[in-house]
Amino acid sequence: MTKLAIFASGNGSNFEVLARAINQLDFPATLEFLFCDKREAYALKRAENLGVTSFAFELKEFPDKASYEAAIIKLLERHEIDLILLAGYMKIVGGTLLSRYDGKIINIHPALLPDFKGAHAINDAFAAGVNQTGVTVHYVDSGVDTGQIIAQEVVAIKTNDTLETLEAKIHQVEHQLYPKVVRNLIGGEKSETCVN
Repeated sequence: MTKLAIFASGNGSNFEVLARAINQLDFPATLEFLFCDKREAYALKRAENLGVTSFAFELKEFPDKASYEAAIIKLLERHEIDLILLAGYMKIVGGTLLSRYDGKIINIHPALLPDFKGAHAINDAFAAGVNQTGVTVHYVDSGVDTGQIIAQEVVAIKTNDTLETLEAKIHQVEHQLYPKVVRNLIGGEKSETCVN
C-alpha cells in the first residue's frame, strides 16, 4: 500500500478533496499525514475535522532552509512516505528535500504549464486576456513549475468570466483532476491530457 503525505500552506481545499478521495475503501493508498509550513493554516483545521494526523513548523524556526527540510525528511522517513503531494504548498522545494525525494513529489498548478508559472497563475492568465488556461499536475524539480508534466486539463476563459468565476472553475477542475491522477499514478496507469 502506497503511503502518502500532503503538504499545504493555506486554506487546504485541495488537501481536503485528496484526503476524502484517499480515504475511500478502493483507493490504493493511505494518507499518513498533512504537513503545513504555517502554524495558522486553515488546512490544519480541515485535517483535524477529518481525523488526519498533521504536523506544522515554519522555516523561520530553523537556522536555514536545509535544516528546515532535514526536519521534514525525518517526518517523512519516520512514516515511510512513498509519495508527497503538494496541495497549495507555497514554499519552493529546496535541494535537501528534492535530493532525497526526487521523482516522488507531485504538485498541482492552476495554469497550463509552461504558461503562467509562479504563485499568481490564475490572475496572470486572466490579466493576459487569453481564451483558455487550465490545470497541470506535474513532478517537482529544482525549477519553479518546470517539472515533467503528468496531466493537464483545459479551462476556457469566457468573455463574461470574472477573476472570481475563473478561480471557481479552476478549483473545480483541480478537485476532479488531482485525485484521479494520483490514483492513476499509484495504480500504474498513464494519465492523459484532457480537453473540455
